[in-house]
Amino acid sequence: MVAFGYSLLCEQRGPRELVADAVAAEDAGFDFEVISDHYFPWLDSQAHAPNAWPVLGAVAAATERVPLMTYVTCPIMRYHPAVVAHNAATVALLAGGERFVLGLGAGENLNEHVIGQGWPPVNVRHEMLGEAVEIIGELFTGDYVNRSGTYYRVDSAKLWDVPDEGVPIAVAVSGRQSIESFAPVADAMVAVEPRPDLVQHFDEAAGMTLPKIGQQPICWGTDPDEAVARAHDQFRWFAGGWKVNAELPGPAAFASATRFVRQEDVAEGLTCGPDVAAHVEAVRPFVAAGFTHVALVQVGGETQPDFLTFAERELLPALHEEYGKPGDARIKVR
Repeated sequence: MVAFGYSLLCEQRGPRELVADAVAAEDAGFDFEVISDHYFPWLDSQAHAPNAWPVLGAVAAATERVPLMTYVTCPIMRYHPAVVAHNAATVALLAGGERFVLGLGAGENLNEHVIGQGWPPVNVRHEMLGEAVEIIGELFTGDYVNRSGTYYRVDSAKLWDVPDEGVPIAVAVSGRQSIESFAPVADAMVAVEPRPDLVQHFDEAAGMTLPKIGQQPICWGTDPDEAVARAHDQFRWFAGGWKVNAELPGPAAFASATRFVRQEDVAEGLTCGPDVAAHVEAVRPFVAAGFTHVALVQVGGETQPDFLTFAERELLPALHEEYGKPGDARIKVR
């Protein structure tokens, strides 16, 4: 049985709209919700990038049932790990009921370049993330933390308000190296590719079966041609793959790098239009790979209200009929 989530994509909605969408998604019956944490949109046409953390606080207060998660926050440059831990503990308390999961990743140049320190190579970023995860985990205990590490210093830091049960940490992985680093310390796995080998190797390295969270973009709309055009306008950035996407510095770079991507190329990469069966089939690779949670991304900020109505009436019932419905989508500290 698979939990199906809704993605609050900060790159395509303003803060008030994101909160309204979160409430509507809970009412529509989504099993959980995730939120992106960006300083920039991928492309100028997306036109938004509010701060995810105050939005999360508002969402935590406005919703009652649905589990929440960052997908994902980068704790290596733009935020110091101690700040991320502070934010996460506060949101977890606001949400209550073990509803919040801190999703972490090594980030993208798109968002982290704003502090003007340059963008480290990938091996350094993973080392920084490993040290950051250790610091955050120590702070979640509620004890004082002092550290003089390779990348970070922490001076007598302590979280005075942290849930008794702690805050679960999910970490984004892409291969053997990141799995070996993070599976032993994470409570769940995040991955954007539906690869069975990631699932298998993660559980082997963790020594247990843990939740796996993936994400699938779709572009629902009543007019298939309009949906394809919208997907091309706002989501063609994904065509470069994550090794490239992590390195480009801004929306202009993504526009330039994808200038030869055609509408038909985008339509091959994600389902576009009103066909419920096609959208149901789009998530099958994640289910077949062994993912326990799949968050859907609906492309196009202005389409969210109509999409959520469609999801409640048609898409979610079809997804749960095909793949089952979980009893509890929450992810807990192991």
